[in-house]
Amino acid sequence: MPHNTTPRAALIATVRRVVIKIGSAVLSGDSGLNLAQIEKLSANLWQLRQRGYDVIVVSSGAVAAGKKDLGICGRPQTIALKQAAAAIGQSRLMRFYRSAFRSRGGNVAQILLTRDDLANRRRYLNARNTLMTLLEYGIVPIINENDTVVVDEIRFGDNDNLSSMVASLVEANLLVILSDVDGLYDRDPRQHAEARLIPEVERISADIETMAGNASGQLGTGGMASKLKAAKRATLQGVAAAIINGLDPDNLLRFFDGEDIGTYFIPASARMTAKKHWIAFTKKPRGKLFVDAGAHRALVMEGKSLLPSGIRGVEGTFERGDSVSLYDDSGNFFARGVTNYTLAELLHIMGKKTSEIIDILGYKYADEVIHRDNLVLSTADDDRPLD
Repeated sequence: MPHNTTPRAALIATVRRVVIKIGSAVLSGDSGLNLAQIEKLSANLWQLRQRGYDVIVVSSGAVAAGKKDLGICGRPQTIALKQAAAAIGQSRLMRFYRSAFRSRGGNVAQILLTRDDLANRRRYLNARNTLMTLLEYGIVPIINENDTVVVDEIRFGDNDNLSSMVASLVEANLLVILSDVDGLYDRDPRQHAEARLIPEVERISADIETMAGNASGQLGTGGMASKLKAAKRATLQGVAAAIINGLDPDNLLRFFDGEDIGTYFIPASARMTAKKHWIAFTKKPRGKLFVDAGAHRALVMEGKSLLPSGIRGVEGTFERGDSVSLYDDSGNFFARGVTNYTLAELLHIMGKKTSEIIDILGYKYADEVIHRDNLVLSTADDDRPLD
């Protein structure tokens, strides 16, 4: 792997496994997929593989590849149309990738995921094992959300979100998001000519997040705010992240050669464990628990587990093993965890002592409603939810 003398090159020199997310705006236009762009990007992705990197691709473009057959211009306006376009386009997209890689002696594999696949711990580990085996055999996995079957309850939201979860799943060192912009600006460059590109971000604070705005493109669902959220999730896991302009496919190799292009996000020094990152960002919460001041203090200040005696209220519909969000007695979110008890069970035992659980329910799974090992405190300065 190349070793330059720039600080960024020194950081990139430590990378061995990289997730590269390719957005719809990079791969396609109003008329559909840009095949020349896919060819050039594939050539550069294969070069990275030849340099010794483990490369995992999260690729948009299935909807763009199939929408023309349905007579659609722009973004499909209904879920059914989007799913139909994805059904047509997914195999087409993979055929183009496969052809581009096979012509260079490489090969690719298609992986379609829903959030449900990663929220279930066993399926999460199965997906990880599949990806690791593909990498071991030198095959480049190409991942997309399974748009043909997904519903709102199990959507990732966009491929930016999916890419950050995949980076955690495969324990990547770096997440690179290829977009149609040069990186993160201090204001919207489309509206402000004086906007300045931010080359490096040490920590994604609330001030940084306000720079992103909320706009998304005509074809994609993820704007800069979505990309920042993905970068934040990755860096909390100890994964470096970068947003660079993928409209010029050669920018990818320039970045790995150490050129100061795009915006580079420095990973957190205190890496969140893979299990806690999964709880915080992958396992979608199904309910809410409201705790009293004593329980809040025990969880936040003393590193304790949550007992039923500290719970004052519950919301949602959740089962044992589901993720729930925790709120203090002022209604402020502060943590997320995996519950040992269902909603129905908690309605009976909340506010009670652990010694009373068996008498009330007739059985007991654990003394703790949420064990400390299955609890993640919010790391946001302004106490915003982890997701």
